[in-house]
Amino acid sequence: MSIKYGYLGPVGTFTEAALQKIASSDDQLIAYANVTAALEAVRKGDCQKALVPIENSVEGVVARTLDELASGEPLVITQEVTLPVSFALLTLPATDPKDIKSIATHPHAESQCRSFIAKNYPTAQIIETPSTAAAAKGLTNKDYEAAIAGVNAAKNYNLKIINEDIGDNQAAVTRFVVVEKPGRQIGATGKDRTSLAVFIAIDHAGALLEILNEFAKHQVNLTFIQSRPTGSQLGHYHFIIDAEGHTEDAPISAALAGLKQICEDIRFLGSYPQAK
Repeated sequence: MSIKYGYLGPVGTFTEAALQKIASSDDQLIAYANVTAALEAVRKGDCQKALVPIENSVEGVVARTLDELASGEPLVITQEVTLPVSFALLTLPATDPKDIKSIATHPHAESQCRSFIAKNYPTAQIIETPSTAAAAKGLTNKDYEAAIAGVNAAKNYNLKIINEDIGDNQAAVTRFVVVEKPGRQIGATGKDRTSLAVFIAIDHAGALLEILNEFAKHQVNLTFIQSRPTGSQLGHYHFIIDAEGHTEDAPISAALAGLKQICEDIRFLGSYPQAK
């Protein structure tokens, strides 16, 4: 049975490359303008699943993904995929590198190529785009002279590669997650990850420590923790947490039971196999 996937587009993004690692030839891949649109497609039933970036080994979290998962109609993570990422400087075929005065790219890509930009184009204007492939695709509008994206984007949009492997860290990896509506239970594999959005009722000294203690006393290792504003008022935050293990495992189950006693709300974001 084929699956209809939404993903952060346009064609040529790293998200598309990650999706191609897990999708079959029969699956339908639909590009969306941003993370919000891809996840809304799942909520509305236009797609069964969506693949979106959630974390980069160099730049850190993709805040939009975290915020979307923590609010709105619930969605759950059922799979994760990792992909090494490398960047190239791209232009239209006729562009002379000496004429580059503005460079478009995604903010995460720009931050990972700061040294290259500072050394080679220190006065260039940086233009933010929803994805690296969107920057590459937009070169045809001639609103800027260059884009930072993956090499695949050059092939997709008939662009010239000026420089390859321009990232500051050649070992950069991005983690992506497959998201779908709740209901399908993913069984434990022995090497899993559980994701949660944890909300506290009243901010107070030691609130985060109380949460962490629930994991520590049950010997649960955390692989990720990030505070994000709830949007309700200034200074009011919730926490996105990734823990090693599955809800079918006794330590995770016990930690969750303890959290329910001290937290205002817990949004379950999924228990799923860790990427190999």
